[in-house]
Amino acid sequence: MILYIDPGTGSMLFTVLLGLIGAAFYSLRMLFIKLRFAFSRGKTDISDKKIPLVIFSDDKRYWTIFAPICRELDKRGMDVVYMTASPDDPGLKNKFEHVHAEFIGEGNKAFSKLNFLNATIVLSTTPGLDVYQWKRSKNVDYYIHIFHTAGEVTRYRMFGIDYYDALMIAGDYQQTDIRDLEAQRNLPAKEIVKVGIPFMDEMAARLAKEGPAPAHPRTVLLAPTWGPSAIFKIHGGKIIDALLKTGYHVIIRPHPQSFSSEKEMLDKLMAEYPESEQLEWNRDTDNFDVLRRSDILISDFSGVVFDFSLIYDKPVIYTDPNFNLAPYDAWFLDRPLWTLSALPRIGKELSIDSLDNLKEMIDSCLEDSRYAEGRKEVRSETWAYPTEGAIRSADYIMEKYSQLTNKETERGDTSVTV
Repeated sequence: MILYIDPGTGSMLFTVLLGLIGAAFYSLRMLFIKLRFAFSRGKTDISDKKIPLVIFSDDKRYWTIFAPICRELDKRGMDVVYMTASPDDPGLKNKFEHVHAEFIGEGNKAFSKLNFLNATIVLSTTPGLDVYQWKRSKNVDYYIHIFHTAGEVTRYRMFGIDYYDALMIAGDYQQTDIRDLEAQRNLPAKEIVKVGIPFMDEMAARLAKEGPAPAHPRTVLLAPTWGPSAIFKIHGGKIIDALLKTGYHVIIRPHPQSFSSEKEMLDKLMAEYPESEQLEWNRDTDNFDVLRRSDILISDFSGVVFDFSLIYDKPVIYTDPNFNLAPYDAWFLDRPLWTLSALPRIGKELSIDSLDNLKEMIDSCLEDSRYAEGRKEVRSETWAYPTEGAIRSADYIMEKYSQLTNKETERGDTSVTV
């Protein structure tokens, strides 16, 4: 007889097992620390001291989010430990004096370390704190979330930000969404601070320094996200056929997750549409160059839509954004997504029926002045304090650190800080 365990039960058992292992590990670690403390007559090393600020990144592509904040904190002399789940994260090679970077393992290994952190503040762009494998550590005083793209906070999967203490946002509509979710779920109000978008500031400054791309043929960038509602799942190779018929240069840049989660589909498309003088497939870690030399972007609900439109000030063509909201926080709100009002102001919607007219759509978007005006409106709604994001983020983090450490002193906490 073969025992069958359904996925839900299996997941529950796995969580229970992780909890037991974690509890055992924590107990042994505490015993080891106490014994070492006793044998060393009260002396301890830096590994047992409370870290002022930990920044956690679950993927190397988020270093662009944290780099400007790290730079600003480094200028001010605040000690930071940057923990990453990517062994090739560029942050591991940072040259900041006060930012120590370390690879903490991938997947559950990383979360196991995070679950027993001893830190005053943890800053991350990773959703799902205290929902999935990543649990709040009882030795961390405060968790702050910063978003990794412009747009809704409610397009995270359900409960993605519920258990953070504070959120750093860039638009008033984001705060409205957060407060509505808190009210529905009877959650305590999180601290919300509007800081802007540091990584967009950084990219805009880089673009101003580099200037526009050299003269080139009209170039179209196809940059879909991944999943059942993404461009390739809906249109398949038909959209590539339509793009090639325009005669324009075509760059295809799939979402990094597609190369693992949708490998079979991508391998098939890359074999059917090999690189040529007209077509190129792009996998650069840094998307700055490919965005700079593209004249128009075709995408779906990927965050790159707003990066391209608001930073590079160019139009977009987007697919039907009415994807299934059931797994996401947006499902709980009784109003349309902000994105649904933003997209028509910055570009045109592409449907299956309009694929045959793709060239005309591209030309129209590039030549119609109303989209330039729309970009100004959308930029003002979702990108507060341009050029000031890193400064405002660092101001808030350091102010919060000061508040938390003062409170610790007042109640007699003897945690050691570095």
